[in-house]
Amino acid sequence: MTSGRAFDEMTLDGGACRDAYAGLSQWLQWTPVDHLRLKRQEADILFRRLGITFAVYGEGGDPERLIPFDLIPRVLSAQEWSTMERGLHQRVKALNMFINDVYHGQDILRAGVIPERLVLNNSSYMPEMQGVDVPLGIYSHIAGIDMVRVGEDEFYVLEDNCRTPSGVSYMLENREVMMRLFPSLFSQNRIAPVDRYADALLETLKECAPPKVSGDPTVVVLTPGIYNSAYFEHSFLADQMGVELVEGPDLFVDGDKVFMRTTQGPQKVDVIYRRIDDEFLDPLTFNPDSILGVPGVMNAYRSGQVTLANAVGAGIADDKAIYTYVPDMIKFYLGEEAILNNVPTYRCGDDKDCQTYVLENLDKLVVKEVHGSGGYGMLVGPQATAAEREAYGERIKAAPEEFIAQPTLALSTCPTFVDSGIAPRHVDFRPFVLSGKEIRLVKGGLTRVALREGSLVVNSSQGGGTKDTWVLED
Repeated sequence: MTSGRAFDEMTLDGGACRDAYAGLSQWLQWTPVDHLRLKRQEADILFRRLGITFAVYGEGGDPERLIPFDLIPRVLSAQEWSTMERGLHQRVKALNMFINDVYHGQDILRAGVIPERLVLNNSSYMPEMQGVDVPLGIYSHIAGIDMVRVGEDEFYVLEDNCRTPSGVSYMLENREVMMRLFPSLFSQNRIAPVDRYADALLETLKECAPPKVSGDPTVVVLTPGIYNSAYFEHSFLADQMGVELVEGPDLFVDGDKVFMRTTQGPQKVDVIYRRIDDEFLDPLTFNPDSILGVPGVMNAYRSGQVTLANAVGAGIADDKAIYTYVPDMIKFYLGEEAILNNVPTYRCGDDKDCQTYVLENLDKLVVKEVHGSGGYGMLVGPQATAAEREAYGERIKAAPEEFIAQPTLALSTCPTFVDSGIAPRHVDFRPFVLSGKEIRLVKGGLTRVALREGSLVVNSSQGGGTKDTWVLED
């Protein structure tokens, strides 16, 4: 792994095009830049018409914005995808076993593989889930695994999202828009489809319904409402699956069973795909001031009358300090070496890591809050001022266990259409892994791109955009 020159996913060192990009490269050579500019305007119109926006709060002006979309897809070969898929299966299986274990026997803690304090004193650990059995032992039914590439065969996992991963609607709509704008590209290239995702998601959710359910389980999507930054995705997925989109007041609990209010009277609900954080899910168990959740839903959940996806407490696997132990989890639960490696990570809670390396090398590192997300609250050392690094160092000293540090990776680049024309920009990747009776992935995922020249921050909230991801068929 290098932190120098970025790996170019399209072009070899000698200037030749990589095989996976051959068809796309030829198309780019034939396509005038003015034509691409017109197509980008069409794409903006399509996204606005579809209502595909995200929210950025606290910056003034209209918080609802179109997520920037890049017209030039990222391409992965069938072989590259095959390796990635095997690694994702292995990783998500181990993560679900870990979550199940820490709420039951805690074998991994008793074996000393992971320090107890990192789990049991963690704000994401939910004591209310201790001893609660969930269908099939699945806690993270939908996992988003963030990955980066730094070399020909070097793929690394940057972080795990086992609580409420978002972004799959962009994956699906990016493909839809690309097929509308450039239908000939899809007839000329053997590109794996992604449009079965909603069917696979519904199948997965139904498989994880409570064992007591007879007949076809009733599934709903629970949203905090229209003011949530990912509301488009909530409504989109409900529509794609053909299930009801509900808010907290649309549901009620009676006799440890959950019901949905309908014009035909109450209807029993078996599976809730909830996009509400644990804290706001049930005011009788968690935050008593929450008006977003369903009073009593935790009693129904603990009694086995309803499935919550993802499970309450699954966020313990999102913690960036826990992330550093995932290769150890894979070895502990599966007896295997990790197929996909972690980015080398320094634990600031470890005095040796913190005092002898991290605090002395902030100009070379990326430092993140262990509970952080969305690109907020992190320090990109090489791009920060001396004053910013000094101030961040004081934060680390005050609460070292709240931070991890990683080398500044030279994320791979893909050709990207920017104002000046076609130029390389850094990218990452989030595939979505579904866990039920089996593990399912569609061949693709969400590629995020740092549109600012030289930037390594791909989050939409920080100025990044997205692009379609092609996985080529054999």
